[in-house]
Amino acid sequence: MGKKGIMLGDQPIAVSPGDADAAFRSLYAEHGPALLRLATTLTGGDRGRAEDLVQETMLRAWTHRSNLDMQHRPPRAWLITVARHLAVDAHRARRARPQEVQLEEHLAPAGGQRADGCIDEVGVRAAIATLPGPQRQVLAEVYYRDRSVAATARILQIPPGTVRSRTFYGLRAVRRALAAHDAVA
Repeated sequence: MGKKGIMLGDQPIAVSPGDADAAFRSLYAEHGPALLRLATTLTGGDRGRAEDLVQETMLRAWTHRSNLDMQHRPPRAWLITVARHLAVDAHRARRARPQEVQLEEHLAPAGGQRADGCIDEVGVRAAIATLPGPQRQVLAEVYYRDRSVAATARILQIPPGTVRSRTFYGLRAVRRALAAHDAVA
């Protein structure tokens, strides 16, 4: 096997594939603190999100270590660029998604009536039957089996964000179907 090059400071060093872990630890030790400072700035001072950003940046560096030409280019510029792109992507994702709020159990339903008091079960079943399979499956786990988002994600082997998304769009489709049914009736 050939040797790979990696920069430590301004000095390029050759490492064998067996020494890649040690070289990567050195890369992290040298560039991690600067990346954390940058990430903290990029996240508006949120230390937790900044640490996640640094971890994701270093994961990308580890994943792309064979493609990085660290012998001729210092890695810090590449790491900073990756961190900036990840921060921008995370910011855009947060803006595109509605802000989550906690349900307040003590609030009374609008109009003073029970939420399920005026909806007939047949109409709800018919509305749910029109949903695509993945949305129907998520709604069954969350509402009929009374499972949390995390438990549903584990059972269906999908990310929690996907569970929340399918729940949101599934409920929206059910509401529209029920509203159309009420308009016809």
